[in-house]
Amino acid sequence: MKLLRFGRDFEPDQQVILRDYLAIERTRLANERTLLSYIRSSLYLLLGGIAFFQLKEFPNFKYLAILSLVFSLIFFIIGIYRFTLLKKSLKRLYYKSEEIEEEND
Repeated sequence: MKLLRFGRDFEPDQQVILRDYLAIERTRLANERTLLSYIRSSLYLLLGGIAFFQLKEFPNFKYLAILSLVFSLIFFIIGIYRFTLLKKSLKRLYYKSEEIEEEND
């Protein structure tokens, strides 16, 4: 049972034509760009947490620093999870369309 479900599973009913292939490539590149965005956000939160730890005059910011570090780790894990999930889905879609193409030949 999957707790987090992103995207939809769909079955190709025809072979992949050039327009569909280019759409898959655009989706793959957007997926990589989204992963980099998650990593960038995670790094910003990590840097913010480290900066909050450096503030010695405000000891109450220690909890905010810990929270920032936890969210940084959560962002990183979610980003990698979503990236691999969509990558597997695209790979499955592309290979199933190739199998359909071979059966029609």
